[in-house]
Order: sequence, then C-alpha cells, then structure tokens
Amino acid sequence: MLPSGVYFESFDREGRYLRTKPQIACFVGLLVLLAGFPFLSNDYLLGIASMMYITMIAVFGLQITVGMAGQINLGQSAFVGIGAYVAAALSGSAGLPFWMTIPAAGLAAGSASILFGLPAVRVKGFYLALTTIAAQVIFPIVVIRLPVAWFGGPNGLAMEPAHIFGRTLGSPMEMYYLCLAVLLVLGTFAFNLQRSRVGRAFRALRDNDIVPGVLGINPFRYKILAFFGGAFFGGISGALYAYFVRYVTTDQFTLWLSVWYIGMLIVGGLHSPLGAILGTLFITGVQETIHHVGTLLLASHSGISGGIVFASTNVVLGGAIIITLIFEPYGLAHRWNLIKAAYRIWPYSHN
Repeated sequence: MLPSGVYFESFDREGRYLRTKPQIACFVGLLVLLAGFPFLSNDYLLGIASMMYITMIAVFGLQITVGMAGQINLGQSAFVGIGAYVAAALSGSAGLPFWMTIPAAGLAAGSASILFGLPAVRVKGFYLALTTIAAQVIFPIVVIRLPVAWFGGPNGLAMEPAHIFGRTLGSPMEMYYLCLAVLLVLGTFAFNLQRSRVGRAFRALRDNDIVPGVLGINPFRYKILAFFGGAFFGGISGALYAYFVRYVTTDQFTLWLSVWYIGMLIVGGLHSPLGAILGTLFITGVQETIHHVGTLLLASHSGISGGIVFASTNVVLGGAIIITLIFEPYGLAHRWNLIKAAYRIWPYSHN
C-alpha cells in the first residue's frame, strides 16, 4: 500500500524495494548509522553487533530453505560449523586469504547439504526434520574422526586472523566492518532472490508439492538448490565466526543453536528476509538484556546462581517464540508491514 498520490509508470519501478525518495533517504541514513556505529560505542557493543551480523547471515540462509522453499532444516548449525572448520583449515594449512576462504567455506557447506537435501524429494514435514537433525548428529562425529592434521580432531583448530593488503583485521572495529560488509552483500542477494525466477519456484514448492511439476518446475532440482543456498549462507556465517573467535571446536555448533536459528526466524517472520533481520535483532536484544541484568544480580550477591540466569534466558526466549506463534504467527515482519500501511493512510483507519 502506497501513500495517496504516489504511483508508478513501469513495473520495474513498482517492483523496487526503495520506491520513493523518503525510503531511499531512510536507507542511506541507516547505512550511515551502521558505518558510524563503531565511533559511538565500545569494544563490547562492537562484539555483540558483529556476532549479531554473523547470526543474521545464518538466519538469512535458513529463511531461504525454510521460509522461502518450505523445506524444514534443523541442522543449520552443522553447516555453520562446516564453514568454520573449512575456513580455519584453509587459512591455517593452505595460508589462503579470507576473501578466498569465506566463499570456499560457503561452497563446502552447500555441497555437504546436498546429501541431506536428497531425502526432501521423497519426504517432508516431521520426517524431513529428522533427516536434517542427522546432519547435526553426524557433523561432530565426522570432524573428530577425521585425521587430526585436517581439522584438529577433538581439540579443534586455531584460526589465523584475516589479512588484507598486508593489514591484520584483528581489532573489534575491523571485524565489525568485515561482518557488516559481508552481511550487506548477502542481505541484498537474499532480498532480491525471492523476486527472481528461482525465488518464485521456491515459493511454488512451499505452497504445493504437486502443482510446480505441472508448471514445468523440477521439484528435485529446486529442493536441492534450496538446501544448497541456505547452507551456503550458513557456511559463510561459520567462516566469519571462525575469524571472529579465532578458535573452533565442535562444541560451538550444537542442535541447541540450530533451534535458536529457527526461533529467530519464527519470531521475525518466515516468509520474508526482513523476518531474519527483525527476529535476530529481537532475540539478541532480549538475550543480552537478560545477561546484563543477570550479571548485575550476580555482582550484588543476591544469592542467584549463574545457572538460574542461564535457565531464565532460555525460558524467556522460549516464551517469546510461543507467544509469537499464538498471537503473531506471521512474525514481526508482518506487524511491521501493518504499521507501515497504517502510517501511509493516516488519519484513516486500517485493519
């Protein structure tokens, strides 16, 4: 819905995300704010922002597989882990620069996802969820059993810092800009994918498994492609995570993390890349707020243990997911669209 008096004379202009000058101005302002954020914050906030960007990339990938194509994936954390290990191995043993290891990590994770995407041709729903959980179970076993020279075995791998033009990207500010740059590139791809021919095929598969075949869409090809695309994003997220923490082990990529990726997407909204952004922002904000309050309570010697703080975090975040499913099943992105529509036609009512 557009404000009164705003219209378009071509389909291309109407199909843009930024269709009016105020929208373009707001977007440019947002970019300026993100670019200037390091100068207005401290290293702690930069670390939170960088991790949020890394998580957002993984959730973008999940939105492609689950939200756009309708293929359930409960093993995204495993594909993030594959990307992290591949990036660490290529950076350490092969000495490759980050602009080569990051795409290679995405391709490795995407290639591994094909094996677990094959059952999607035959099964769906609960059975497909069980199949993708197998990726999460197999991942640590395979990594630990492989030769220690490859991925470090049970001890994991240390990660070399990123370098560019002879400069080491080791400070929180430099990692922030690296994560932000990758996020902007992949976010642009995710937003435009849903309006491409591939994105329309994904949505057709999501809505009905039989009709796409009648329309000339190969379900096998596009289901595999959906898993590959989602895992590719996950692999890149894992590579950035490896550069951020400088050490990777299998304990960092658990089924619990995959569940939270799904939770972020549910809270934000399954059917739009905007949902990945809003869900990650909301869950990260709630999580960090609880941790901050818990730290203050622990420092005050109130008798509250760290285990209680951790448990309360999971309870609150789990409750947020349940409340979203009951009262806002289409997620925060849907609510944001309603707010925009109400603003545009104000002072008239909007239901």
